[in-house]
Amino acid sequence: MNGRSGGDAPRRGRDRRARVILPRPGRARVSGDAPSTAVVGGGIAGLAAATALAERGVRVTLYERDRTLGGRLAGWPVELADGSPATMSRGFHAFFRQYYNLRGLLRRADPGLGMLTALPDYPLRHSSGLADSFRHVPRTPPWSALGFVALSPTFGARDLLRMNPSAALPLLDVRVPDVYERLDGVSAHEFLASIRFPEAAHHLAFEVFSRSFFADPRTLSAAEMVLMFHIYFLGSSEGLLFDVPGEPFPAALWDPLARRLAALGARVRTATPVECVEPRTHGGYRVATPDGEGEHDTVVLALDTEGLRTVVAGSPELGDARWRERVAGLRTAPPFLVSRLWLDRPVAPDRPGFLGTSGFGSLDNVSVLSGWEGEAARWAARTGGSVVELHAYALPDGCVRDVEEKRLVEQLYRVYPETRDANVVDARHEWRADCPLFPAGGYGERPTVRTPDPGLTVAGDLVRTDLPVALMERAATSGFLAANALLERWGVRGQTLWTVPDRGRSAVLRALAGRARG
Repeated sequence: MNGRSGGDAPRRGRDRRARVILPRPGRARVSGDAPSTAVVGGGIAGLAAATALAERGVRVTLYERDRTLGGRLAGWPVELADGSPATMSRGFHAFFRQYYNLRGLLRRADPGLGMLTALPDYPLRHSSGLADSFRHVPRTPPWSALGFVALSPTFGARDLLRMNPSAALPLLDVRVPDVYERLDGVSAHEFLASIRFPEAAHHLAFEVFSRSFFADPRTLSAAEMVLMFHIYFLGSSEGLLFDVPGEPFPAALWDPLARRLAALGARVRTATPVECVEPRTHGGYRVATPDGEGEHDTVVLALDTEGLRTVVAGSPELGDARWRERVAGLRTAPPFLVSRLWLDRPVAPDRPGFLGTSGFGSLDNVSVLSGWEGEAARWAARTGGSVVELHAYALPDGCVRDVEEKRLVEQLYRVYPETRDANVVDARHEWRADCPLFPAGGYGERPTVRTPDPGLTVAGDLVRTDLPVALMERAATSGFLAANALLERWGVRGQTLWTVPDRGRSAVLRALAGRARG
């Protein structure tokens, strides 16, 4: 793909069975007087929608309430206690090779994706001493699953004999939305219990997927967890290794994309929250901000859960009663904590760039940023120290913040004992509770890209797309889908999309799963 042309999304990676989703036929660009679109929200979904629209000649105004773009991947400048400038963010994110549409968005600014660097492994460690790794696991299903079982110390012959193969069959032929019809009514924890998956492997393998949603497995829909298993493991041959930005998010990702939007004529208005969106009797919408009002022909709401609820609640004429009720009922996942520590000495040289953990209290993973992020590496080289980041997901409501922050650092000492002797030059703790929650039974209540009003679309990782996508890739995909829905109104061809295969890869295994469903 030519990253500058606004043409097709990048082709699949190594997976020859990846699925292409073609937009409706149409012209390459709008003709006549260019229509205007307000894109509300400057995260991944909003940036994808704004880019696709602006590339096709639509007059785009992007409204973002914060001072920086990126949404939950934003970054902002801070000054450390030693006087060093640094960039703080909400923490580590993995850019998997299956993220075809997100990568297509990033290619607009860097066709070669030079801003990303590969981490060589995805290790997992349990407090019992058991450890798993995806580095040597084959990438092509079903050999990926068989290889993981053969190489993992968490699987024994006795464990395999105890498993319930008939209960596990839904993993073999995941289809959307069928997986939600079958499994959305039970929790991820209940589903794993029905499989009788080995307890240690349960923690190391499956909780990685469920806690990626910042949710406890007892709350999360089993359908979401099984879909994740399909996307990253049993349905795709891209594997479970991933890339990370080589510099902080603004420098690596969003500043170049903002320049790309500006070159296309889009207006990017940061620090400009939208208070309400009002349909006009003559058509179009009035978009109100603290600085005034603007009129647009169409609107994309690309907001997080609370932002969408707030704007819709303040815009009583949007949609219909049922749609508004569904938006009002959206829930957020429990709070999570990101602690970043600038230490005065290095960690052991063999520590991985990223380590998933289980059994260490609230600690879910550890990243050694100075091992792969340029800014952190330069600080470490200058000071002789290291930069380490800790994540704790799904913390209980009402927990005492300073207690949890101290507890998280104590858990780091258990995982990497050499850090106990390090002095903390500076520490930053980010508490957030703004990720969408996908509870058991909630799929049918989530909004779709299209709304009761054809001039209004919704995008974000909270949106129901009926495609095998999740997390950042769902945000990017929904943003492109929102743009495509509007472009159809003007007879313009939208963005071509790619996803992982939309069904199990083996005909034999699909037949077994189908027999179980019957």
